Amino acid sequence: MDDPLDLTALGFETRAIHGGTGPDGVSGAVNTPINVSSTFKQDAVGEYRAFDYARTGNPTRASLEANLAVLEGATFGFAFASGMAAEDAVMRLLHPGDHLILPSDMYGGTFRLATQVLAPAGLEVETGDLDHLGDLMRPNTRMVWIETPTNPRLRIIDIRAVVEVAHRQGALVVVDNTFATPWLQQPLSLGADIVVHSTTKYLGGHSDVVGGFVATNNPELADRIGFLQNAAGAVPGPFDCFLVQRGIKTLSIRMERHCSNALAVVEMLVEHPAVATVLHPSLPGHDGHETARRQMRAYGGMVSFTLGGGESAALDVCQRTRIFTLAESLGAVESLIENPSRMTHASLASSTSAVPADLVRLSVGLESADDLVADIRQALDSL
Repeated sequence: MDDPLDLTALGFETRAIHGGTGPDGVSGAVNTPINVSSTFKQDAVGEYRAFDYARTGNPTRASLEANLAVLEGATFGFAFASGMAAEDAVMRLLHPGDHLILPSDMYGGTFRLATQVLAPAGLEVETGDLDHLGDLMRPNTRMVWIETPTNPRLRIIDIRAVVEVAHRQGALVVVDNTFATPWLQQPLSLGADIVVHSTTKYLGGHSDVVGGFVATNNPELADRIGFLQNAAGAVPGPFDCFLVQRGIKTLSIRMERHCSNALAVVEMLVEHPAVATVLHPSLPGHDGHETARRQMRAYGGMVSFTLGGGESAALDVCQRTRIFTLAESLGAVESLIENPSRMTHASLASSTSAVPADLVRLSVGLESADDLVADIRQALDSL
């Protein structure tokens, strides 16, 4: 029998391919089989093997959960049918009367879930600047939610600093690691209690699957999240799990290209006269540059910018690109462009977290960097 790998001694790339998985014990298949069974034979009444019913657990899903938990440095991992299903499970750790703090810059779906679904059920929700978290904390604060980099302004939150303030009062710290991925940063190692992902994005990486994930090292939290995963039943199908795990195998090499291509686009945007501001943590003038340099491996593949010509110019640029596709979502091999205020963040329009109408968000893909730079330049030149 082969000795099991000591995953702690392996590099990220090796863990992405081999962590939590391996050749199938029955067939020897090097890829985890797509197990489509909805139910599993029991040896006797109430005596089942590893699985009994596919909502509760599935071999393909278990492989993905173990794989991604290894990358996040987590003991426990839970796959969900979407990123929002994952977020919903985490927010349901709270009770009516509990206080949840959200960042002032965040994904519109997160804001909508907290303020329009859970707040009417009694959750107290507040948004604010997490750089001044102490001013936002209340006696009933039970959870602080972080995105870093944030969506869409790419602000950087110092995870350790937030953890220090939140834990002093016993509040949980949750980090949405979708933009960064575990290749760029691992929030649990910085003190966070829970990590969430939309696996739809960089982890899947090919715009062909929707999914979510939650990771933690806390056994009590894991018990509750596992209960909610099973009780609510928002679980991914086995083929979806297979697609995400297939994407994870190439995550590191894709992220290297996403990041390098983004730097090339940023360099052009900084010099273009039609651009008012460029938002990317690689820039020395970015407020979070030093924090990003300290807590991230690189600066990420997302780029945002505003235009001197205002909203009309932003909409024109979104319509004029030829390689960048006008579409929502992010983190896949193809480059995408959008206007968040009218698209992914429309739910924030009437709030204090509303996104500037002239902001354009890019998800920089894996195409030729020269082609991407030329595409954005021609769209800007035409203004």
